[in-house]
Amino acid sequence: MRLHREVFTAMGGPCELQVGLEDPEQARRAFGAAQEEVRRIETKYSRYREDSLLSVINARAGHAWTDCDDETLRLLDLAHQLHDDSGGLFDATSGVLRRAWRFDGSRPAPCAAELQPLLGLVNWGSVRRRGAQVRLEKAGMELDFGGFGKEYAVDRVAAQLQAAGVGHGLVNLAGDIRVWGGRPDGGPWQLGIQHPRRPGVVLASLPLHEGALASSGDYERCFIDAAGQRHCHILHPRTGRPAYAWQSVSVVAPLAVMAGGLCTVAMLMGADAPDWLNSQLVDFLAVDAQGQLHTSNQRGAA
Repeated sequence: MRLHREVFTAMGGPCELQVGLEDPEQARRAFGAAQEEVRRIETKYSRYREDSLLSVINARAGHAWTDCDDETLRLLDLAHQLHDDSGGLFDATSGVLRRAWRFDGSRPAPCAAELQPLLGLVNWGSVRRRGAQVRLEKAGMELDFGGFGKEYAVDRVAAQLQAAGVGHGLVNLAGDIRVWGGRPDGGPWQLGIQHPRRPGVVLASLPLHEGALASSGDYERCFIDAAGQRHCHILHPRTGRPAYAWQSVSVVAPLAVMAGGLCTVAMLMGADAPDWLNSQLVDFLAVDAQGQLHTSNQRGAA
């Protein structure tokens, strides 16, 4: 059995697919279908496209209801579950806060007066459901699936490839990864976790036969202000301020949506994150603001 590899760009970054198959033509077809599925999800739910379903829902905020298909209703259920399981820290309406932030450093961090009106629009409880319809209660509100959309695509593609007969595979969409079956040679997939302060340096290498790895951090979409404070794109739904307690959090879980959601919540949870992640019975590796390493078995420090 041969290992076939495909690279492409989607979901805001570099992506990679690997499959173990004998037939190169079968691999080519599998890669084509996988990329098509990624782009379908990106087109349907991207907040950057005016014609996406989320943009339609957001444009009607405070006014009209929008008909949703079963897939969208399931994603709304997922957002609701993540909100409840996190005590409100994961809020799919908090994307509106990005209106006050520019993570390219083109403007300073917003003051409280700038954030206050936006915080009034962050409220998962104001997402109304009526059968297969959804409406945002307040004008100006926004739904944003950025906290789990990429991970959802990872799981969808993995399921699609497995249904097509791929017994050994890896899906990596801009850093969120799902693997199954181990490598064709019988060994585990080797997954690298990026060092949050050393670009191009691997902090840890994880052998994994089955499951998902997701990471969140303060090192990609961020800027450092004149006082030396780093501000990242992971924003607290109650304060509107970035997560400051952790440089990065990586989680291993059965599904990418689960791993990604846990990472985001942990970034926002502050010092309680390790205990909370341990309570979720998942393996994790986290680097705090001082550069200390925390793991699910507390093996050491960076």
